[in-house]
Amino acid sequence: MNVTHYLKEKLKSGTVHITFIDPMRQSPEAAGRLALTAQEVGSDLILVAGLNGLSQRNLLSTVKCIREKISIPLIYSPAGAEALCFSFDAFFFGSLLNSQNFNYICGGQAKAALILKRLELETIPVGYIMVEPGLKMEKAANVKLVPRDNYWVAASYAVTAELFGMQFVYFEAGPKAAQPIPAGMIRAVKKEISIPLIVGGGIRTAMDARRVRQAGAEIVVTGTIIENAGYRERLRSILSALKD
Repeated sequence: MNVTHYLKEKLKSGTVHITFIDPMRQSPEAAGRLALTAQEVGSDLILVAGLNGLSQRNLLSTVKCIREKISIPLIYSPAGAEALCFSFDAFFFGSLLNSQNFNYICGGQAKAALILKRLELETIPVGYIMVEPGLKMEKAANVKLVPRDNYWVAASYAVTAELFGMQFVYFEAGPKAAQPIPAGMIRAVKKEISIPLIVGGGIRTAMDARRVRQAGAEIVVTGTIIENAGYRERLRSILSALKD
């Protein structure tokens, strides 16, 4: 399956939803159940994150359990070459553009690049931009977070991603964000770019999802919402808000 083509075809029909799964937040078996529920409710794709501290064993076990449950695309966003698995449909080959740590800009990616190319695995170039409050890896990555009220800086990073030739730009506020990325920032960014805009972090309700969609987000990522009791109903309401 060519995931890039799959995403482009999905985008023709409207907003795409991605379910984000962090292997370190639950057991592999629970990750498989969450992925299956996401597929059943209508999520378009499962994204597994390879954040700092993820072991090779945990990653392989998690991917195996998810693979057994779903038929929608499964992609991986690695932080480096420490934990890799080649059972994914594609890799988000991303650069954290507002990091001041070489490894998060391209150093970690360089360690895996030759392997990915020689195995002829699909890689999707993505420009990542972290917005306040950010992810837990902020300190390790030495990220200069984009202030929530600085739309100019946000748009500048997004245009940088586009001019670098990246196929998508991904704005992330972090799973613990009290609110999603401001609608004004999303509108300002989308006004300046032609590549698809991915938005994640702080999206917990149907109202949140509707706001980011109406502001211009073409791909919406949710993760934390699915880890709580009643996640099926909440995820269903979010997906309805993205499709209405």
